[in-house]
Amino acid sequence: MLPMKELRISENDGSAVIEGHAAVFDSWSETLGGIFPFKEIVRQGAFNESIGRDDIRALFNHDPNYVLGRNRAGTLELVEDEVGLRVRISPPETSWARDVQTSIRRGDITQMSIGFMVEDDEWRTENGMDVRELRKVKLFDVSPVTFPAYTATDVGVRAMQEYEGYKAEQRRQTEEAAQAAAQKAREQEKLKRLKTKIKNL
Repeated sequence: MLPMKELRISENDGSAVIEGHAAVFDSWSETLGGIFPFKEIVRQGAFNESIGRDDIRALFNHDPNYVLGRNRAGTLELVEDEVGLRVRISPPETSWARDVQTSIRRGDITQMSIGFMVEDDEWRTENGMDVRELRKVKLFDVSPVTFPAYTATDVGVRAMQEYEGYKAEQRRQTEEAAQAAAQKAREQEKLKRLKTKIKNL
């Protein structure tokens, strides 16, 4: 899960509003990937284009059956500030949405997660850990979540596929480098034998 700042309920003209940061810039995620660990970090500007372009929902637990808001309906506000992706949700007057608000007020639900597709990123290794820097993403949803089980979501599956692609490319480059080194060694040995042969003529 990407780090978030806070999740709270406030009042706006007598109506409850769910507010918080669904992602924080320049802060490392939890370690993802299970037996193949990696971390992610989001850079400022990653969400700007998607916020202005895409049809984004606020869901509960990433479940499309529980829609808390939608940007095109004016019930979900998204903006990048100096902290990260700020979220402001005007939830519906339904019993389940009131239950979610009660759980947030009580502190039972304190975290958020985002559903997204990566459009621009960079993989690298830092201090022995594989890391991914997210520079541009396409947002699908922002969700208050009970368990931020990032790797169990569709987002996590996509991340693992991209990670496996990155590792496969690393292995390919390593194999190519080893083959090139072996070829160079064979050529040097061949040249050495040729020189020896010429010297003995």
